[in-house]
Amino acid sequence: MWLKKLNRIVICLMPVALVACSTVAEKEKIDAANVYLQLGVRYLSLNNLPLAKENLELALQSDSDSIPAHIAMAFLYEKLNKYDEARQQYERCLSLDPENLSLQNNYGRFLCDRRDFDRGMALLTQASSNMLNETPWMALTNAGRCQMAMGDKKKAGTYFEKALQFNPNYAPLLLEMQKMSYQNGDFKAAREYLERYLTVAQQTPETLWVAIQTEQALGNEMLVKDYTSVLLEKFPYSNEAKQIKSTLRPQ
Repeated sequence: MWLKKLNRIVICLMPVALVACSTVAEKEKIDAANVYLQLGVRYLSLNNLPLAKENLELALQSDSDSIPAHIAMAFLYEKLNKYDEARQQYERCLSLDPENLSLQNNYGRFLCDRRDFDRGMALLTQASSNMLNETPWMALTNAGRCQMAMGDKKKAGTYFEKALQFNPNYAPLLLEMQKMSYQNGDFKAAREYLERYLTVAQQTPETLWVAIQTEQALGNEMLVKDYTSVLLEKFPYSNEAKQIKSTLRPQ
């Protein structure tokens, strides 16, 4: 899912770089950077991290001010769990374009994930409140996630509800609503949000895990077994599958 977001960011930001060209040499430089950038993102989607890194580095060598390349490199470093390096890439982007809405959203999400809540929320609030933002539900969803991580379910719910008003079919938002409903003990709502989620996205280990817990709470053993089977068959190496396996008794 995050790779789809990255592709959207790259596609949206590339024309900005091209418009900024003032000479043929600059255009050639940026054209080369864009080719390497697209290759880097493609290798990321294939989980070929060495080649992704190689091409993204070449993109930045061709154009050190390429915001899409810096963002892609930040995603790569996140995937490698090299969070200091990822932060450096985001900071470089922010210095190049502090008003970039996609950047504010993604960096805000990154900071909240690293528990830098104050700065993360500041960026997410900036992105979600900007009248020019065509996708405010993304920043609102991330703001809600940030509030959940801070332990404030009430504020999180407020952000999620606002996001739903903008886009009631945004899959990451429906996943968060499923989780929050379960945590609040509203199991029927958790089931309903999963059903809505499945109309726009595929099951993940996380949605299945919450679904299993939800149906156990509702006493629906048949669905518990069904969801457990799907989790173990489709995502056998996930952390959620490992947790399930640890609770199963040997036959």
